[in-house]
Amino acid sequence: MDILKEEFMQSFIRMANDGWEQGWHERNGGNLTYRMKEQEAAACQAFFSFTGPWVELGVCAPNLGGAYFVATGSGKYFRNVKRAPEESLCIARLNEKGDAYQIVWGLVAGGRPTSEFPSHIMNHAVKTAVSPDYRVIYHAHPANTIALTFVLPLTDRDFTLALWESATECPVVFPAGVGVVEWMVPGGAEIALATSELMKTYDVAIWAHHGVFCAGPDFDSTFGLMHTVEKAAEIRV
Repeated sequence: MDILKEEFMQSFIRMANDGWEQGWHERNGGNLTYRMKEQEAAACQAFFSFTGPWVELGVCAPNLGGAYFVATGSGKYFRNVKRAPEESLCIARLNEKGDAYQIVWGLVAGGRPTSEFPSHIMNHAVKTAVSPDYRVIYHAHPANTIALTFVLPLTDRDFTLALWESATECPVVFPAGVGVVEWMVPGGAEIALATSELMKTYDVAIWAHHGVFCAGPDFDSTFGLMHTVEKAAEIRV
């Protein structure tokens, strides 16, 4: 068995590469995580190492205690995920309290999970509480959506209406609308909590002047959600 040949990992790598080809991941921008199914984690146990240190998250997600996540690495480039996944990705498990993680696979050249890992974990915690089917959290930097944050009022209502009016499929793809986080310093607990609060209502959270978070049950639907939001934003622009 090769972890990289597992279906979930192949889908993860494909989605990361698709995002790169869309132009949403300049340099080391953006991040992606996937909450593994129990059977997937069990099948990969032989390839895990449990000797690494536990690292505090800065947030707490007790409903995700013991869960395993595939994550892009901090400072890693999406353009390199397909070429060198062992260097660009990791699998991390949470402790039973859900407030610390341990890398069990990947990042063979060193590193840690994405700097937005706290935001991802809090979003996973909220969406899993809504439905256990949610497994993917995706953060990208689509240019047109970011551009709109400089000209539209930074409210959920204004952004939702602007996107809904721009493409007829939008009310179908994200019927609850979208949420907006006013500009905040990324990478910490404050923005993680603000985003997860929006995720109680929406599957899309727009970070003003920065990017977009999307949540979904699988890779295709989550990528498709991001793609739909950005295409509507492009039309609006």
